[in-house]
Amino acid sequence: MELRTHKNIDPTLSGRVIELRPDYAKVALQTSQIMAADERGLVHGGFTFSAADFAAMAAVNEPYVVLSSAEVRFTAPVQVGDNVVFEAQVVQKEGKKAFIDVVGRVEDQKVFAGSFVTFIPQTHILDR
Repeated sequence: MELRTHKNIDPTLSGRVIELRPDYAKVALQTSQIMAADERGLVHGGFTFSAADFAAMAAVNEPYVVLSSAEVRFTAPVQVGDNVVFEAQVVQKEGKKAFIDVVGRVEDQKVFAGSFVTFIPQTHILDR
């Protein structure tokens, strides 16, 4: 299956799609020093969120899908050098909205859980 959305995402900052099928995506984020929030190597949550958001968009896989809202929990710290794998599953669709659950793990440790709501316009959001 081909990725149809968010094709210009920088995989070094937001992860790369490693599995894609209808209503499901898996994204891997290899964390790096540029993501560090402090001298001990704690990865800033914005990078974690970005990869989770990208996984949600890829699971919907509509060209113009955008994020409407998200409720997330950072359940464990992510450190520089960690490979975080996010699994996103579309759990419901209502008209132009899709609801996606995303879980991020470093090996067997859950580090992120979130529920995302997306909007799927027929044209690019900036064309409005």
